[in-house]
Amino acid sequence: MEKRAGWLLTVGLLALTVWTTVLGFLMPNWFDASEDCALRFDRPDSGGVAVVTHWLPPTATCDFGGGDVRRFISPATSVLLTAAMVVIAAITLVGLYFTIRRFLEPDDVVRSAEGVDLKARLIAQLASGAVLFVLAIGVYTGASAFAIIVGGASGGLVFGLAGLIMVAALGAALDRQVGPLPATPLESRRRGATAGLITFAGLFLITAVTGRMPFFRIWTAPLGAVIYIAVVLIQWSRRSKVIEA
Repeated sequence: MEKRAGWLLTVGLLALTVWTTVLGFLMPNWFDASEDCALRFDRPDSGGVAVVTHWLPPTATCDFGGGDVRRFISPATSVLLTAAMVVIAAITLVGLYFTIRRFLEPDDVVRSAEGVDLKARLIAQLASGAVLFVLAIGVYTGASAFAIIVGGASGGLVFGLAGLIMVAALGAALDRQVGPLPATPLESRRRGATAGLITFAGLFLITAVTGRMPFFRIWTAPLGAVIYIAVVLIQWSRRSKVIEA
């Protein structure tokens, strides 16, 4: 199970993103929920319409006043969405549990640096990491914009969690393939995940400081690559000092 933890967590997060997107489409438009209620139930205007929504269990009601309250989401749909969320949450939590265990379990097998061109390995990590982070963050930026537009704040939070998992997994995979040696698999996973998470946190802070929603910038992709390269260089530098000592 632990070896498949990453895939299980990925499936759970993707399913959670789909669930959030579907619910975003079914809910009244969060830009103007009152207008959406008026259009759905053929009312002449949206003035005075009170809209109440809940994401779990998924419900939405439109109160037109005078006791005239309409369900925007049917009870059957609400039950189906709730049942789906229970299954998705279980898959995600199990995947997350076993993923965390992989980062905490003892690991004494050391991969030696003997016979390995470390300089070439460093260049490979910098080059491949820069390209992959530019591509991943570029796609993530566009997708997160769509998630927030469709799913509102909840969609943004789900995609934020997915982004954290994505960069941690990408960083760990890169370190495992071309990271500093000697190292144990556990050390490599931790170091790589740290590099990915620092990159994500740096991008979040820099874009947030500019005054708008995080990641909503064209330059986030190349900036992410620059941050990742800087973190990797520091990690290699620290590894070299340990070896020399």
